[in-house]
Amino acid sequence: MTPDYRTPGLPPKARTADLLPRLSLEEKVGLMFHTVIESGANGTLVETAGALSKSPTSTVVLDKRMNHFNVHGLGTPREAARWANALQSLALQTEHAIPVTISTDPRHAFTENAGASFAARGFSQWPEPLGLAALDDADILEHARIARAEYLAVGIRLALHPQVDIASDPRWGRQFQTFGADAERTTRAMLTYLRGFQGDELGPTSVACVTKHFPGAGPQRDGEDAHFPYGREQVYPGGRFDLHLAPFRAAIAAGTAGLMPYYGMPVGLELDGEPVEEVGFAFNRRIITRLLRESLGFDGVVVTDWELIHDNVAQGQVLPAKAWGVEHLSPAERMLKVLDAGCDQFGGEECTDLLLDLVRTDRVPVERIDESAFRLLELKFRLGLFDDPFVDEEAAAEIVGSAAHEEAGFHAQASSVTVLTDDGLLPLAPRAGQRVYVEGMSERSAEAWGTVVPRPEDADVAIVRLPAPYDPRDDLLFESLFHQGSLDYRPGLVSRLRSIAATTPLIVDANLERPAILTPLIEFAQTVVGTCGVSDDALVAALSGRIPPRGRLPFEIPRSMDAVERSPEDVPNSTSDPLFPAGYRLERPAR
Repeated sequence: MTPDYRTPGLPPKARTADLLPRLSLEEKVGLMFHTVIESGANGTLVETAGALSKSPTSTVVLDKRMNHFNVHGLGTPREAARWANALQSLALQTEHAIPVTISTDPRHAFTENAGASFAARGFSQWPEPLGLAALDDADILEHARIARAEYLAVGIRLALHPQVDIASDPRWGRQFQTFGADAERTTRAMLTYLRGFQGDELGPTSVACVTKHFPGAGPQRDGEDAHFPYGREQVYPGGRFDLHLAPFRAAIAAGTAGLMPYYGMPVGLELDGEPVEEVGFAFNRRIITRLLRESLGFDGVVVTDWELIHDNVAQGQVLPAKAWGVEHLSPAERMLKVLDAGCDQFGGEECTDLLLDLVRTDRVPVERIDESAFRLLELKFRLGLFDDPFVDEEAAAEIVGSAAHEEAGFHAQASSVTVLTDDGLLPLAPRAGQRVYVEGMSERSAEAWGTVVPRPEDADVAIVRLPAPYDPRDDLLFESLFHQGSLDYRPGLVSRLRSIAATTPLIVDANLERPAILTPLIEFAQTVVGTCGVSDDALVAALSGRIPPRGRLPFEIPRSMDAVERSPEDVPNSTSDPLFPAGYRLERPAR
């Protein structure tokens, strides 16, 4: 007789209730770990420890009974589908053939950062979330639906996004994946995004979303990111905790499948007149159980951010465990505190033996394991993974990065360009005999305007694409990938650009992965635009007017670093006398 959990027509809760008592302790514990995995050449499984993965694939699946994996590098769409199928086939060899849930950080834009996101390789390429936020909700919905189709085609069923933190401190290096600094705009964008990925309700054609980082990761002290020990503190000098919480309230009401707390530890925070313990949010019972579970009524999956229990050692560098406020605790004690806080799953960890020992020595009751295992299993049933976890390699090759998807992403890129100033250079139409000088972009793309010349003084117009300013750092693992520190351009660069503008009309494109200080540039550049995830060809399409640029700033542009340093970290768009306000675009460029 077919057991209830193998009967597709039954409700997910009933199937989960039937399966859970059948599982061994090892299987239940395996559900509660969610770590990095890598694919091999030609879509094969990797049977050695990889650059970032800690164990061979068969070890984590067959020995540790794990079945939630955050995939990093992928091959072609066909190879990605082949790898997903191989992974699911391996999972079929376990006692109850629990299918794998494959997750990913965003991988449809430009930023390659193994700690946060991946550039689109094979997938259609779109603006970063900040760039999407510069557009209309219809553009966000189109992106989400296409990204969902491409994820489904290669077997990715869990999106470790959207990131709905309010980018309240302009210095914060993680804000490129947010929807900006406006809470209302962020909430609208998030609701559209969730609808595009999950559909009206979670089901076999959904990609489940883990909305992050609860209860809002934007107010980092001095704008430093909580990946690193110097950025562990979140502060609320303006008393705006509820503002940062608002998008998560809406996400819960809209049915987000999961939530992820951030690494940060709140400092000086009081809720309902009660001081909140100064420990990282995933260790914080006041935040996870009392606020999220009890007050907000969230009963979905809570997965911690990565590596709270053990240090991460890879590529010759170390990143200390993000056990902020509990650094003095042992790994076992940290694990106990995460469980007591109310989290379901340990992100970036595979220390199943540690949790098994805690249960077997009666430090963690089996009932606590069952509570989280139920949520994790039910989500698999809701996604239809127990009924058919496999994908079609041929379909993946046709769907992922298709011409139609690429064209939609290209159009969004060009449309997201935000014109800030223009002294009559736009639209810059192609013209016979026109000579152009470029920096920071390919000459091939620039040839659409005319002949590319090597010296600005020989050109009719100069176009310079500037990377975002930041202070280079490279001591800790991943640190070089997070652009933090000063928002000022180096004085030598500003001086050189000024000399170009003195001889040649100058267009500057500023990468706005953070709100760069543009004050010196607008003094001499004839045109300044801002972008966040726009290819060279898409920039040409926008500046030439072929695809009209219509982006709006997702945050204000401060006038100076002094103004940034004097503004409270938790109050968005609060610098004095900003150069450009949030939502700005030049509506009618001068002609």
